[in-house]
Amino acid sequence: MEYNQNIIGRKREQDILHVCLESPRAEFVAVYGRRRIGKTYLVKQFFNDTFDFYTTGIYQVSKQEQLKNWQMQLQKYSGKKRSRPQDWFEAFNQLEEYLETKKDQHKRVVFIDELPWLDTPKSNFIRALEMFWNSWASTQKGLKLVVCGSATTWMTNKLLGDKGGLHNRVTRPIRLAPFCLAETEEYLQSIDIEWERQEILDAYMILGGTPFYLSLLNPMLSLRQNIDELFFGQDPILASEYDFLFKSLFNDAALYKKIVETLAGKLKGLTREELVLALGTNNNGKLSEVLDNLKKCDFLRSYQAFGKKGKGMLFQLSDMYTLFYLRFVKNYEGLDNHAWSNMSDGKRNSWAGYAFEQVCILHINQIKRALGISGIATEVCSWRNKGEDQGAQIDLVIDRNDKSIDLCEMKYSVGQYELKKDYVEWMRERRNLFRDVTGTKKTLRLTMVSSGGIKPGKYSSSIQGMVNLSDLFHE
Repeated sequence: MEYNQNIIGRKREQDILHVCLESPRAEFVAVYGRRRIGKTYLVKQFFNDTFDFYTTGIYQVSKQEQLKNWQMQLQKYSGKKRSRPQDWFEAFNQLEEYLETKKDQHKRVVFIDELPWLDTPKSNFIRALEMFWNSWASTQKGLKLVVCGSATTWMTNKLLGDKGGLHNRVTRPIRLAPFCLAETEEYLQSIDIEWERQEILDAYMILGGTPFYLSLLNPMLSLRQNIDELFFGQDPILASEYDFLFKSLFNDAALYKKIVETLAGKLKGLTREELVLALGTNNNGKLSEVLDNLKKCDFLRSYQAFGKKGKGMLFQLSDMYTLFYLRFVKNYEGLDNHAWSNMSDGKRNSWAGYAFEQVCILHINQIKRALGISGIATEVCSWRNKGEDQGAQIDLVIDRNDKSIDLCEMKYSVGQYELKKDYVEWMRERRNLFRDVTGTKKTLRLTMVSSGGIKPGKYSSSIQGMVNLSDLFHE
């Protein structure tokens, strides 16, 4: 198919929408993902902003105000005056009556944005939507109902996970994820930002692949100047984003923030038991729900420790924006509008090392491709040894189905990284410890992922696998 040139990346999502549009049957499409990720833009661009009906939920207003907005939108599209519906059952009935007048059309497209915000307390919205779809819309050939929502937990639990009449009714769920590095580069070029890849990497380590955050970058300023303005300047827009982000996604925002901020203090990750102890909370189903919701919204990742299938799961904060905000912005009380530009390299570099590790983990497919193992089944995990005499940790272990294991060391550097004797010996000792403790019989490969590449030298041949920044930018 021919992709929309105004949409950066999102080819898989466009493929799904294209199949949906060409389908002769009724389709119920749910596009979900965290706030600012580009859901509305994707739908509007793909359908060329041409809908038979479009409305959006409004944040934190009453049911009556939501219904009033629905009424005005329906009048706009139908050209017919209608009384304000008294409830959602009447609202959907009015929509049905209007769409019946367009039955001779080959396609009828309805787009309801920010669907969760329409579901105000005791409104019966979800049951009215259920009746609309099950009793009428699902039988209409060529009808396309597209819904979006930033409240990812509502979308996954109440819509996709509904146990009632909407169970398994969504025909095409689309989860929209942040941009990868290649898509970030393409997006920045589309807004006339021509930066070197090292600077794009630095921007990604702060803003992640969130299109809205990237759209705030000013082409006339350097990256450091941009970060000063966005986080430390007068009325910095991204300094206040953190609180609203959690409020818009989760009902119990305080609990979610507490978990995220606890993990921010333990960058290497915590097991569930360690997290319970740190939080002083109960190890129950509520905690499972919160952790699952945070994963669905790309705030944290969970990963298995090597050799501990089914137990020892680690949770780690992985959202780039949140990591940066909690490290440098949350407790900032200075008056320096140029705090990032004036910060010492030491403070920046200690954070950059960890942030780069997270970027690498988010680009594991690109790393596998660079190592020539894209077609080989793998398990991605970590390993840590808590021995009193020989404590050690490897944050990225690629356990391969070809009887090999890549022990990955991720190194952030602006220029080429020079391997020295003591560092190589440390890596070898850690490899030997890994073999002794795990008892593995697989071949252990020392692998380096370096943002600046590895400088050719006496010890560079000690590394069996090398991945550089260009590899991470592969689409």
